[in-house]
Amino acid sequence: MRHLTEYSDPGGIRALAANIARISKRPARIMEVCGGQTHAILRHALDTLLPPHVQLLHGPGCPVCVTPSAYLDHAIAVARRPDVILTTFGDLLRVPSESSGDLYAAKARGADVRMVTSPLQALDFARANPDKEVVHLAIGFETTAPANALLAYLAKERGLPNVSLLVSQFLVPPILRAICADPETAPDAFLAAGHVCAIMGSDPYVSLARELNRPIAITGFEPADILLGIRDVLRLFEAGRAEMINSYPRIVHPQGNPEAQRIMAAVFDVSNREWRGLGVVPMSGLSLRPEYAAFDAAIRFPAPKTIVYKQLNDAPECPAAAVLLGKLQPPDCPHFGGRCTPDHPLGAPMVSPEGPCAAFYLHRRA
Repeated sequence: MRHLTEYSDPGGIRALAANIARISKRPARIMEVCGGQTHAILRHALDTLLPPHVQLLHGPGCPVCVTPSAYLDHAIAVARRPDVILTTFGDLLRVPSESSGDLYAAKARGADVRMVTSPLQALDFARANPDKEVVHLAIGFETTAPANALLAYLAKERGLPNVSLLVSQFLVPPILRAICADPETAPDAFLAAGHVCAIMGSDPYVSLARELNRPIAITGFEPADILLGIRDVLRLFEAGRAEMINSYPRIVHPQGNPEAQRIMAAVFDVSNREWRGLGVVPMSGLSLRPEYAAFDAAIRFPAPKTIVYKQLNDAPECPAAAVLLGKLQPPDCPHFGGRCTPDHPLGAPMVSPEGPCAAFYLHRRA
């Protein structure tokens, strides 16, 4: 319990804010790439504690937000099959697809869609329903990849042929490269997500900071964690040093979690991956290795020809790409809080618990 109070102490937070104000002299745009951090920043109003010349940008760190709408169309088409049980995390249920509604509506019309808290629950469903095909929606960043990989690994090991994964797994470093390739979107520094780095380690971000020529601070999720990351990355920025600093050492270690990395490497290959509204980013995702092709739902249940992947503008009314790249703050969207609310979302950033639009809506200020 100590960390829940130690890293939320008002006195310590005020001291960190004062320290940041002393350190920061130049205008700086800092992008956090984790939706959980976006919500923490707005919930605790941490952005109001920063000097006015320090701007926080909210990047593509919400896995539901970057999942292509065509993937949702594909998932809904699979779920409508009478022989399928489809498993998913709850935050994907109400994300709108391009033309098929959402999974919640599909469930209401009779599809057997089951919300799970772990991908491994699909194994129990498969064992209890040998006459059904159990399809798990394997989405997310490096944080969810080990559990999704373990599902495929155990299904193969235990001889459960009625399990498959519809994969839409993303990797963080390639999207940071893509962001920095565009001068309009490139921030001055990044706050890297602590849970991603808990899996992959801090070491890969040492070379990434040099490659991007920008400082990176690996950051946690409590108020003081986030301000520590901002302070540390601003120190590097003011000194002109493109380096990585681990501001979350109690959780993140240099080599990360070797066992999690081992199961990921055994099951997945790095591949091109489409991001919602951003198009295909080279080598930015994971796909099942050939030896796991029997567990690939995209092969077992090919997408109908009416579903078109690789679309840049898959939701014309929702400027999700501009929001996720930090070009547009959610309140500046003309639909925010009017035509687009969590009850009636126009796009994924307003649906997901980690979505930036949902964060701004939930923590609106007068």
